[in-house]
Amino acid sequence: MKCKLTRLQDAVARIPDGASIALGGSLLRRQPMALVHELIRQRKRDLTLLTWATTLASDMLAASDAIRRWEGIYAGFFRHGLAPNFRRAVQSGRIETHDYSELAFVARFRAAAMGLPFLPSTALLGTGMVDKSPDEIKPLSCPFSGRPLLALKAAATDFTLLHGYAADEYGNVQWPVVRDSDDIDQMMASASTRLIVTVEKIIPHQQVQQRPALTYIPHTLVEALIEVPYAAHPTATDGFYDEDEAALKGWLAASATPQGAQAWLKSMCSAVHSARIMWKKSDRFQP
Repeated sequence: MKCKLTRLQDAVARIPDGASIALGGSLLRRQPMALVHELIRQRKRDLTLLTWATTLASDMLAASDAIRRWEGIYAGFFRHGLAPNFRRAVQSGRIETHDYSELAFVARFRAAAMGLPFLPSTALLGTGMVDKSPDEIKPLSCPFSGRPLLALKAAATDFTLLHGYAADEYGNVQWPVVRDSDDIDQMMASASTRLIVTVEKIIPHQQVQQRPALTYIPHTLVEALIEVPYAAHPTATDGFYDEDEAALKGWLAASATPQGAQAWLKSMCSAVHSARIMWKKSDRFQP
């Protein structure tokens, strides 16, 4: 097995402007914020994002003018309300949106994971979502019954960015015995073309061997792995930390205006990058 450890900035440097990216996490849990911060710091542009229930990650990328197109099931802040920067960008026409139900979006990632060009579904029949996304949704008839169906295009992306719990240096990512399961990160990983993962900690390979059933992303899927404690902050990571309510409210308050969001981003990128440089000096793995 090959060591997959690398640096955050080197991993994100692989992503060109105009790339399509699947972003993991759900609501206020395990948004891949360290990777998002680095996308913003490197000024990536014209990205297409495919997300599950996205919150801070997409709102920050919208504020940095990184998103050209978004496909997903939800973009907001859960109990905190709407995503102000994302909403402004959509209303102004800077972000093109394509909405899906949960069942329909799962079908798209399942198709990609199975190596199929599409999967049939009835989930969006009778909705306006069909006409809004003609390149990804096509009508067809069941060859057996003639029943109307929809062909949902596989969710193939250039890169997939996820935040996990723990992994060995080879990229075997493990989850805790007890965790929430309202995301589709495992499916996104299976559907990925180039997968970049941050984790809270690197564990010995022997520990992975002792509990192989906890490995939900195998090393064969992972291109790059970065150990970054608190890489989902201010969203939560099960068993490590809860969401930081003060930080989330601070972002939303600053985002009352585009200028406030820009000032917050400028301060955040500088502070976070400096903190991670200091942390890497004590990293037990030197890539």
